[in-house]
Amino acid sequence: MTALPRGETPGPSADDDRDASASAAAEDLEPGGPAGLPAQPPEDAEADGPDGRDAGGAPDGAGETEGEDADAGGTDAGSAADGSPAGGDAGASVSAAEAELAAQRELRARIEQRKAEKGGTIAAGGKLSGTAADLLAAVRAVESGTSSGTAFFDSPAPAPRRPAPEPAPSARPAAGPEPVRPARVAAPETVAAVRAVLAEGGAPEALAARVAALLGETAADVLREDPWQLLSVPGVRPEQADGFARALLGAECGPGDERRTVALVGWVLQRAALQGHTALDAAEVRAALAEHAVPAPEEAVRHAIAEGAVLVFHDGADEDEDEGGAGEEMAEQDAEPVPVLLGLDRYALAEESLADGLARLARSGPDARWRDAPPTDLTRAVAEHGLVAHTGGEAARGEAVALAGAARGLGLRAAVAAYTENGRRRLGADVPAYTLTGLLSGAGGPDRDEDGALALDLLVVLDAPQLDVETAAMLVEALPDGCRLVLSGDPGVLWSAGAGRVFADVLAARACPQVASRTPDPGPIGELVSGIGIGELVPVEAPGKEVVIVPVRDAGEAVHRTVQLVADSVPRAFGVPAEETRVITVGHGGSAGTRALNAALKQRLNPGPGRFGGFDPGDRVAHAPAPGRTVPGTVVSADAEGLHLECEGERVLVPKDRVETALRHGWALTAHQAVGMRWPAAVVVLPGDAAGALDRAWVYTAFGRGERHLSVVHGVDQALPRAVSESLPRPRTTRLRALLESLLAAPEE
Repeated sequence: MTALPRGETPGPSADDDRDASASAAAEDLEPGGPAGLPAQPPEDAEADGPDGRDAGGAPDGAGETEGEDADAGGTDAGSAADGSPAGGDAGASVSAAEAELAAQRELRARIEQRKAEKGGTIAAGGKLSGTAADLLAAVRAVESGTSSGTAFFDSPAPAPRRPAPEPAPSARPAAGPEPVRPARVAAPETVAAVRAVLAEGGAPEALAARVAALLGETAADVLREDPWQLLSVPGVRPEQADGFARALLGAECGPGDERRTVALVGWVLQRAALQGHTALDAAEVRAALAEHAVPAPEEAVRHAIAEGAVLVFHDGADEDEDEGGAGEEMAEQDAEPVPVLLGLDRYALAEESLADGLARLARSGPDARWRDAPPTDLTRAVAEHGLVAHTGGEAARGEAVALAGAARGLGLRAAVAAYTENGRRRLGADVPAYTLTGLLSGAGGPDRDEDGALALDLLVVLDAPQLDVETAAMLVEALPDGCRLVLSGDPGVLWSAGAGRVFADVLAARACPQVASRTPDPGPIGELVSGIGIGELVPVEAPGKEVVIVPVRDAGEAVHRTVQLVADSVPRAFGVPAEETRVITVGHGGSAGTRALNAALKQRLNPGPGRFGGFDPGDRVAHAPAPGRTVPGTVVSADAEGLHLECEGERVLVPKDRVETALRHGWALTAHQAVGMRWPAAVVVLPGDAAGALDRAWVYTAFGRGERHLSVVHGVDQALPRAVSESLPRPRTTRLRALLESLLAAPEE
């Protein structure tokens, strides 16, 4: 069978021919059934944001965050809005959460102590600047935007969403993918005082507990003095904070109020972090402020810097001064303006600490203990270098696992860590492996020494592209000197849910040896995905119907065909039950997003009234214990405490007050939710309104989620080959590459 012709689709054909092809492909997957591409694109519908995120999605879980174009971006699944854990059955998850939180605090303290002992920031090409006066001078020298101002508070407030802007108080959020971030419980009197202020300003009183937890005991006074602190609450947007401030302050507030501009600068940068950026060009920040009616954006940026709300980075500036001043005038005339980046301190700290740790590992010399290892490219690289990058597809995971086995055969302490429990279980019961969350929390993995370092000689990290800077910084800080670190993963998949692009930056900086796997992924699906990885939608022969294309004309037909495939065709043709088939679509919203698909799939596969917060026993769910994490599960039961789930073999309790924000139905997921996981069968849905959201990484990731079978419900016509050949992932602004290049170019101290 020829599926997905190279860069082409057939010309328009008669409606009856197209209908016959669609019906046959959908209704029966027995060998020999037709599987063509649609002759015409379906009718347009409301599209979700690029990267598979709709205007109300959140990173890889069940709550709400913002779409990449309209709001945030970079990830597409929901998450807990407040980042608090969902808890576990019989307290298991709670104890794990407490352990992880303690580990995070300890590692954060060690990171800060190390930076303090260094006497300043890392001297790198993207170094952190010095005094406030220097920072202001740099901004004045580089920025040249014009002031702008429009009518204040002239736009209606949209419905609240659930992104995760950076809280305003001094407490810094824990590093990592935030596998746990328990919400601080405020005293009842504090919550009552905040509720009164919110009511006075016309804000929802339901926010009281979250505001009190974020701003502390004096939350009511802080909020009354600076109403724009409300922007620190996940889901609150500038228009809503403006209305709240106007109600409390009256004529005293205006679009250029310094309290407002400082809060907006932080909100813009946290919004950029949700898109994956660890910093943002100062001009982009200024432009975003102008869009929110700030009359003097340049001055607002200067004030935010002076207040310490943001940090300034000079990318590529030379730290060494010209003592005699020779050539200074020529440099001023000839040199191009130095880019100025703005960022939040949490990401600056993580990125510089990560660069420092990676450089420390990369400088580790040869280890004689590896001389008797099997002579492979990977073992030879690890024997000579402390940091190694290993690239390849699904089949290449076996090479990284074999490396850990070889190390144990030499008497070395080795561990393998996967990004998801699904990924860990796919390695097999005989492979000792952990999840990254378990490794960092102490819930699984080797012991730690008195300094908190993992007792390891080798750590192999699978799914390395999913590492964000904070997770990676925690991980590297936990490795002792002399430990070998192998970052292994497929560079073609979607990047991390959190800020940064660690694996891509390590590869781009050439910070270590790079070992490319020569083991191709097998079968028609492997061949198809490999072609996508190099920008080609190649024809593949699938005699066993491993790949089937189901053309559709509109979103309604796409939903109908998808339900038919999951419930009837795939189980009948391949013996894969519906619970082992996952549907992958572009976003949560739209007429064929996860919400619509999950509603249709529930009605067919597990109908019920949804008497437990919209869920019934037997429902497939996507559980988001924290931002950036999605755990597939099944509803087992419910009681006064909440919903009881079974997630990858573990029992989990989701408290009643967390059900709405931490759970979605999970027959259909977005590609960002599904990254790091695979199932026996996958159905990828591409309705017409998804055309603008596709890029090569999304298609590569989505098409690679099926192990035995892939069905593509195809309604985007030529947009699919164009996305594969032309649309690359949106770039992320990060500093790790420059930091690594500068550190490794400098002589070791």
